[in-house]
Amino acid sequence: MGLKDFLFPTLTAASPKQVDVEASLAPFNLQSSIYGLLNAPTTMDRATAMSVPSVARARNIICGIIGSLPLEQYNKFTGAHIEPLRVINQPDPRVSGFVIYNWLVEDIWLYGVGFGLVLDAYAEDGRVRAWTRIDPMRVTVEYNNDTTEIVGYKVDGRSAPISGPGSIIRFDGADEGFLNRAGRTIRTAVELEIAALNYAKEPVPSMVLKSNGTNLPSERIAKLLEAWRNSRATKSTAFLNADVEMQQVGFDPKSLQLVEARQYLALEIARAAGIPAYFLSAETTSMTYSNATTERRSLVDFSLRPILSAIEERLSLPDVCPSTSEIRYDLDDFLRGNPLERAQVYQILNTIGAMSVEQIQQEEDLIR
Repeated sequence: MGLKDFLFPTLTAASPKQVDVEASLAPFNLQSSIYGLLNAPTTMDRATAMSVPSVARARNIICGIIGSLPLEQYNKFTGAHIEPLRVINQPDPRVSGFVIYNWLVEDIWLYGVGFGLVLDAYAEDGRVRAWTRIDPMRVTVEYNNDTTEIVGYKVDGRSAPISGPGSIIRFDGADEGFLNRAGRTIRTAVELEIAALNYAKEPVPSMVLKSNGTNLPSERIAKLLEAWRNSRATKSTAFLNADVEMQQVGFDPKSLQLVEARQYLALEIARAAGIPAYFLSAETTSMTYSNATTERRSLVDFSLRPILSAIEERLSLPDVCPSTSEIRYDLDDFLRGNPLERAQVYQILNTIGAMSVEQIQQEEDLIR
């Protein structure tokens, strides 16, 4: 190669890039686009968030409702109802199913991901026989060298097996989690709670005692402030001599609009949590039984549905459920209308022959 060729290389046509289709179908790490979905640091910790009443209320509504809903098993091809496996409604034989799913739903809601630890598996096919919820803070994700695929998990720093007892069941949520998307809103609500606490301790604007005479030593100042604080706790009237003057600084709670600000933050938290503001008392509405039922349906459609689907579809995978079956939540009792609405529907169904009187009685739990 001459000097000219070295300084001015001839451009050659680039060879077409070969795409490994099988490799491209591997699980993709969304950490770069959704920062909290795959165990990235959160912008708010759970303990601080739960100190805000609106957050605690939203958590208890979402987790409590889903945790109490029964899971049913159906034939994937015929739609026929099948008696669900014990591992579906009571994953851990030592604990009630409500407890497991209540905390699993919280993990999915707060962090965008939840984990289950396999306790036992069937010897013949390796399907999960028992599992329990495990705190996401105990689980570490292991990636390949390119950070494009999950290759394993660690529990408390020890590598977990790929399958069988000790392995991990992963429940992926729909987004990065409430603690990530609403961290700043929660922090603002926490500061408002602190401000309310401060005014509850001293329900008057901040005061300054100014000396009009000579400068007082620190010990004398401390005693003066202590005497003033103790006197204000027992008496409403104060006396100051000519050497000391009281000055008011800051604003009272009404001027700061603490009540309005906290109500606004409750509304913002309801929006971030994806829960109708009515459930957090964040807006004033007149609710009747009829539109309260409609609000329940809205709660399922716009708040609970992503978490319901995450759990349903994960439990329907072959490592937990037979490949011919699928798992679905039973929402009938939660969404059932008032007695008058149900009676009208039953009358129509009975008239056209779709339901017998005995079936209606069974549906209403009138016979066993």
